[in-house]
Amino acid sequence: MAHHDDHGHNSSGALPALSSNSGLDAATLIDYYRQMTLIRRFEEKCQEMYTKARIGGFLHLYIGEEATAVGAISALRPDDHIFTHYRDHGHAIARGLDINALMAELFGKVTGCSKGLGGSMHFADVRKNFWGGYAIVGSHLPLAVGVALGMKMQHRDSVVMVFFGDGATNGGEFYESLNFAQLWKLPVIFVCENNLYAMGTPLEVHSSVTEIYRKACAFDMKAERVDGNDVLVMREAALRAVEHARSGKGPVLLEAMTYRFRGHSAQDTQKYRSKEDIERYRRNDPIARLRALLLNEGIATEQQLRDIDRIIDDQVEASVRFADESPEPGREWIMQAGVYAAPIAVDPPIHGE
Repeated sequence: MAHHDDHGHNSSGALPALSSNSGLDAATLIDYYRQMTLIRRFEEKCQEMYTKARIGGFLHLYIGEEATAVGAISALRPDDHIFTHYRDHGHAIARGLDINALMAELFGKVTGCSKGLGGSMHFADVRKNFWGGYAIVGSHLPLAVGVALGMKMQHRDSVVMVFFGDGATNGGEFYESLNFAQLWKLPVIFVCENNLYAMGTPLEVHSSVTEIYRKACAFDMKAERVDGNDVLVMREAALRAVEHARSGKGPVLLEAMTYRFRGHSAQDTQKYRSKEDIERYRRNDPIARLRALLLNEGIATEQQLRDIDRIIDDQVEASVRFADESPEPGREWIMQAGVYAAPIAVDPPIHGE
């Protein structure tokens, strides 16, 4: 069984201390807790709905990685752009997409964020500059770089943040994208969510370099490894990266060390890791760490946090009702939703041609 460095794990069993609040006000810190808890509850409900066959296809849950998305995305402006991989629910929620539309998308309903045609791996919202949700590993990296090139050519100061897993860093798209972005000094923040496994393959088995941030040195790119389970550390690192990229100094690679508590997908039997290994990493739960900070520093009370938990539970249940009551896409989507185009009418050939 593979063994990994814990990156914040405390062998005594106590929660590792979260970083200082960096001057953020109480309302902001409590909102980070709300966002992270909303992601967790949404994902747990998705697992339940998948088990009941209400959600079909593939389902990749973000449970355990909430601090990475919330911390990183909190550093962005509304005019910045986000691309992500197929484990995309957490990023969508952190970006502020409506969970009713997200659940409806999972149910294949027309009220979904992609009209019920994309499903779990293809969340998107043009109004939020949230461009998805891509199923092919690493395929979205060149697209993110392309948008960043467009921002530079249009003399805009928007940045592009692109999320991907450790497994994507072994493919050609990763190296091509980093090379092009650094060569043209493009405003891209590459965020590698290193959850220690590429599907069921441990990091040290699939990559000859296990410190992913070091791969950026081939392109003389600024890079940093951070604790992805500490929402405040993640935010501070993202702020530094965003400032670097927005000021025209070029791209940054952030390696966020995290861990998924569930399998690669909802059907994963997880035979490649032990229950003891999973429980050991659960002691570094990012939500529990933030909750402890809020309580220990008097930023929030137990009652306040329980109230937030209850409200979130109600919101998630409401999203299921919304999805249940929404209609399925009709046949008109074939011609009207941009999936297929009507054939162009042409004159019949002249006899003998």
